[in-house]
Amino acid sequence: MSGRIPQYFIDQLISRIDIVEVIGTRLTLRKAGKEYKACCPFHNEKTPSFNVVPDKQFYHCFGCGAHGTALGFLMDHDHLSFVEAVEELAARAGLEVPRETTSTPTTHKPTQDHYTLLEQAGEYFRQQLRNSPAAIEYLKNRGLTGEIAARFGIGYSPDAWDGLIKHLGQNDAALQALVQTGLLIERDSKQGFYDRFRHRVMFPIRDARGRTIGFGGRIIDQGEPKYLNSPETELFHKGRELYGLYEARQATRQLKQLMVVEGYMDVVSLHQAGITYAVATLGTATTPDHLKRLFRACNTVVFCFDGDRAGRAAAWKAMEVALPVIGEGQVIRFLLLPTEHDPDSLVREEGQTAFEARVQQATPLSEYMVSELSTRFDLRHTEGRDQFTAEAKRLLSVISNDSYRTLLYQPLADALGISVDRLRQLIPPSGTSQNNLGRAATSTPLDSTGRGSLVRQIIQNLLHYPTAARALNRLDALAQVDKPGITLLVQLAGELQDEPQLSTPALLERWRHRPDFHYIDKLLLKEPPAATLEIALDEVKKSSEKLIADQFPQEKFDELMRRFHLGALSQEEKQELRELIKQQGLR
Repeated sequence: MSGRIPQYFIDQLISRIDIVEVIGTRLTLRKAGKEYKACCPFHNEKTPSFNVVPDKQFYHCFGCGAHGTALGFLMDHDHLSFVEAVEELAARAGLEVPRETTSTPTTHKPTQDHYTLLEQAGEYFRQQLRNSPAAIEYLKNRGLTGEIAARFGIGYSPDAWDGLIKHLGQNDAALQALVQTGLLIERDSKQGFYDRFRHRVMFPIRDARGRTIGFGGRIIDQGEPKYLNSPETELFHKGRELYGLYEARQATRQLKQLMVVEGYMDVVSLHQAGITYAVATLGTATTPDHLKRLFRACNTVVFCFDGDRAGRAAAWKAMEVALPVIGEGQVIRFLLLPTEHDPDSLVREEGQTAFEARVQQATPLSEYMVSELSTRFDLRHTEGRDQFTAEAKRLLSVISNDSYRTLLYQPLADALGISVDRLRQLIPPSGTSQNNLGRAATSTPLDSTGRGSLVRQIIQNLLHYPTAARALNRLDALAQVDKPGITLLVQLAGELQDEPQLSTPALLERWRHRPDFHYIDKLLLKEPPAATLEIALDEVKKSSEKLIADQFPQEKFDELMRRFHLGALSQEEKQELRELIKQQGLR
């Protein structure tokens, strides 16, 4: 269903869900005092270090650092998107997820009936496969077994214009629903419909919950297009979905890596060979949404492309898309196959062990970038070196991960045969990334020495004791303080004062999609400066007053007041004095 999920509903959902019950259905929890313990599902361990804290509705692993709310646990453990995790928790709580309407009306809103209809279509295609010797022979010739075909729900659309219409198009409403899900096409004359998929092997495309949201069809004989996907619908978006991701999750709960290939048959053949971490984009180049989905499932992504010109171009494009997205601890590697092979043919020729040996030797993104740049430009001449440097500068400029961008200077300098210092002169590091411009940049980072800055201490207290925000009664004056993190503090305190009922988990989910979420997330893991709410209230009040007092220029104020009493102030100085009085809260 389209439309944004209202914030009030997410707050309500977080308050109603018991994190112990949610996690307890997936892990064996053992009570330990006021908390619960288990072996962490996110890393291998023998001694339980995974803690669930009912009082805070929060989990944390002291081994690997995994932590979050019930919503975050479902996203990390079940590899669900944010919306899918909300839907899962809502179903558990017996709630229907509301959607906010937008000013732009949607023509068709998907319902559960659309999912059911797509499942029925998938079953119809599977029945047709059993009755089609030609389709069965095609799959056998491609080396597929009945077991793998069943695992992926592979079917066949008959060579007819109305096969699906006769099976599912009982009335006008059903016909319209088939059009909305992309299975039928309305004729130009508006006089009837016809099946979109004809005489094709059918591959159902599933979402993270295993529901069919679209299809891909591969022509059996000669014809164009060779592959045909469902069109964009309310359920299916090619730029977001990955074929085989659901099956990869089902095969391996704790995915260590995912390998992106280009075709349906590549994915199915690799899974059949035991390489069950293969997925594919759906007839489109890799997008940022694809990468975000991949990195929600694991930290390592291998792009596997044919070694021909088109494959190399696709690899370069994937690298360009990945640079702005790659984050700390995330790994991207590239595997280019021999020119005469694709993944399907190569894995059938050499088998799982040899193919996986290639995967282990895949080239890291940094090496791939330098190698490709060195190939594209002739470094023996000044012009080529200048072109190399210009292209490297362009690529470095889009990287949002500061540490990764810094580390890339060394291999790039080595390729040019110059020192890192010299390369930094040619390509100065961007002191401020695009996401940290202007006043907002002061929100992070904060001083991490000792107990941290006063701003950090206040934020930590507010995260652990949200109701302590009532101790901040001078947000306007606080907003004028020139300290790192002050913008974040004022925004956080403002929300808590507007909605004092917000709990810590609800507050965390509110900030999940904001730029400073990672910072708040880390601060929440640290022990609060105050041991109780009463102490927190006192500390928040005193710390905020000290910040304001330290900011206030007392000497300048005294001088202006002296000149005021002498009647010697200019209009500009009078305005400055009024601002200082307002800032200090004097009347």
